[in-house]
Amino acid sequence: MPILISYPTIDPVLIAIGPFPIRWYALAYIAGLVLGWAYARLLVRSDFLWRGTPHPDEACIDDLLVYAAIGVILGGRIGYVLFYNPWFFLAHPDEILAVWKGGMAFHGGVVGTAVAIYILARRRGVSVLSLGDVCCAVAPIGLFLGRIANFIKPELWGRPTDVAWAMVFPGAGPLPRHPSQLYEASLEGVALFIALYVAIRLGALQRPGLVVGLFAAAYGVARITCEFFREPDPQLGFLFGGATMGMLLSLPLIAVGLFFIFRASRRVAALA
Repeated sequence: MPILISYPTIDPVLIAIGPFPIRWYALAYIAGLVLGWAYARLLVRSDFLWRGTPHPDEACIDDLLVYAAIGVILGGRIGYVLFYNPWFFLAHPDEILAVWKGGMAFHGGVVGTAVAIYILARRRGVSVLSLGDVCCAVAPIGLFLGRIANFIKPELWGRPTDVAWAMVFPGAGPLPRHPSQLYEASLEGVALFIALYVAIRLGALQRPGLVVGLFAAAYGVARITCEFFREPDPQLGFLFGGATMGMLLSLPLIAVGLFFIFRASRRVAALA
């Protein structure tokens, strides 16, 4: 038997105010949006990062907080309903709005946020790509906090394993499993944030669309990597060839990311 690390059971409800529970899950979304907003304001204030490239101002970032929140929630929920559990929600349409029970799809959130960015950029007369670069630069903050919330709940646990750091998750049966939520928090959150931060310091914001491309491609690779350790959603299981829905949805994200990287590189070369 492997030496197991005890799962640190944490009440998913931080505090209850009367009949209203305040959950870690909701706080992760709120904290991700607020911290991301603060970092985004710092990025657009730092003119040396842009070197004359037209970019959004702080007032635009203030609006982005609201637009992104709506895009993430609507897109994430619609994506989960359509891709991960359509038959359940077809039979229980009243559950579609019950987001406090969990069930958000990152890839749907990406689409929802992209639509929100496009609408805001057109209304404010700023570059869609530059606004998208700022949003993608701060996204790993929310991803990190969201995966930590998955761990606390707990949900989206890993596949059975005998590694020394395996855990037995409540509700997942007696088998020790990979703490895949922490793998995702590390790769999709910490590692991706650092990689994008370095790219920005090296001038990525001066090439509109480059940060968008780097984020999309790197996230896709990180997600596919983590999917090898994560238990697939029970209502879907493994798809053809042992692939999971998360893997399949990440492939077009990588393709889109490579397209934006190539496009940004060609545009800079043409201007040089």
